[in-house]
Amino acid sequence: MSETLRINEIFHSIQGEGTRTGRACVFVRLTGCPLRCHYCDTEYAFREGAPMTLDEVYERVMGYGCGFVEFTGGEPLAQKRVFGLMQRLCDAGKTVAVETSGALDIDGAGACDPRVIRIMDLKTPGSGECERNDWDNIPRLRPHDEVKFVICDRADYEWARGVIGEHGLTDRVAAVLLSPVFEQPAGLEIIGQRGLSMRALAEWMLEDGLDAVLQSQLHKFIWDPQTRGV
Repeated sequence: MSETLRINEIFHSIQGEGTRTGRACVFVRLTGCPLRCHYCDTEYAFREGAPMTLDEVYERVMGYGCGFVEFTGGEPLAQKRVFGLMQRLCDAGKTVAVETSGALDIDGAGACDPRVIRIMDLKTPGSGECERNDWDNIPRLRPHDEVKFVICDRADYEWARGVIGEHGLTDRVAAVLLSPVFEQPAGLEIIGQRGLSMRALAEWMLEDGLDAVLQSQLHKFIWDPQTRGV
């Protein structure tokens, strides 16, 4: 039997975050995540999904004819067979990124291909999952990787500012990204989260002269924030 991944959805949309915001992208969302962040906006990916062979996923992605592919979740690195698929897409000439929580080894047992862009989401205290961060991932970062913080309040911002400085993240990776959290209603497995205004976060960053990128989650301004498949 061919090797499979448990896939929640595959779709073609506009990248809403990171240094490639606004660019067309094929998203491969894997099922399953060991974390339960208070503000998770993809709770449906915790359990919903179906197995697809690696060949089936590859053909679906290639069929869109798009040069940029991002693996997301859930937590994509929880399924180790993803490493070989990412390598295969890199070999096909695709720009490949993976958004990961940072709670798992970002190199992993199968080793993440050096060409893959790891977008590591360090969990702030406001996420409820800060204790799950694997700090050994910091030295594993490569110059083309990115580090992301979702900011829930002023305390989260000050925590992130401290981490950026302590670990020299601005000089270590291609970009350090700060996102104001969107309001998220409570779900079956998450407690929900009040939103933070983009203006508040922007003013804190400007006041401190913080060398980081404010990101907007553009897709949530194009479509309703709870829309799937975008």
